[in-house]
Amino acid sequence: MNGKFSDIINGDKPVLVDFYATWCGPCKHQAPILEEVAKEVGDQARIIKIDVDKNQALSSAYQVKGVPTLMIFKQGKVVWRTSGVKQAYELVPLLRQYA
Repeated sequence: MNGKFSDIINGDKPVLVDFYATWCGPCKHQAPILEEVAKEVGDQARIIKIDVDKNQALSSAYQVKGVPTLMIFKQGKVVWRTSGVKQAYELVPLLRQYA
């Protein structure tokens, strides 16, 4: 997973990473919002989900303390990060800004 993850985040397109957990209520609210964001930005950006329970080393490497934690990577660097549910109208302009 880690090699693949670094390949994904090192691309030219911004990548929104959703660190989530299956047992997390707010994460369940975030999921359909991210689907909406994906439709809006199309191929300008990628959105991937990382299950913190299945990817503890990755979660630890990025110091994910709570879920959901959202990060935008551009060419391998974290350019934006937040915790908690974010709405599509907040995320779409951010992704376009880094596209």
